[in-house]
Amino acid sequence: MTIKSAMILAAGLGTRMRPITETLPKPLVEVAGKPLIAYGLEALVRAGVSHMVVNVHYLAPLLVDWLSTWSGADIQISDETAELLDSGGGIVKALPMLGNEPFLVLNADTFWLEQPGSATDNLTKMADCFDPESMDILLMTARLDQATGHTGAGDFVMGDDGRLERYKGTGDPVIYAGAIILHPRIFDGITEKRFSLNRCFDAAASQGSLFGMAMQGHWLTVGTPEAIGEAEAARSAYLGEPAQ
Repeated sequence: MTIKSAMILAAGLGTRMRPITETLPKPLVEVAGKPLIAYGLEALVRAGVSHMVVNVHYLAPLLVDWLSTWSGADIQISDETAELLDSGGGIVKALPMLGNEPFLVLNADTFWLEQPGSATDNLTKMADCFDPESMDILLMTARLDQATGHTGAGDFVMGDDGRLERYKGTGDPVIYAGAIILHPRIFDGITEKRFSLNRCFDAAASQGSLFGMAMQGHWLTVGTPEAIGEAEAARSAYLGEPAQ
């Protein structure tokens, strides 16, 4: 299906990235000379998404100013400077700007490298896979061996039909790779102002409407200052480019 809108979750505090984030919001921390959020914006443009919403909280004016100079799409700001609403609450606050159709959600502090030579990018593949009749949420997933910076055991296991269940120590774990297509009906009945998207993941899984799409390429998460160099080295190695 065609996905017209997207949200980038960029309101986090970035405490593990200190001291860099004492003066800079984490989405503007650079990896290989590019702010983290720029990787997500470029991925959305590749997928043909032209309407984007970005939520802001910590050092919001710096991020808003940077976004105002980015000319690749129509970007609206969802202001959470008064109160952080967590991932789920932040999306609900932005729903009037996102509309009633399924939309993409990206994390501002993770990114991925498309597989060289691939004819189709990952977000376009997700849109092609999304079935609004059977899916409430479709997550992009990565194997542990195609990720840099991830320290956990894994998040989910994927069935033969693509359905996801929480990883509980058995099966082949996959990582939630920071990209989602979701149908806004998943928020029906939630009255809390602040809540995590994990609540929606679990609700969809219990209804059999949480699915995954295995990404192609390499996924990177940058959680600490030391991880910047690791991500840059992994990027150079994967793309066959000279190290930064």
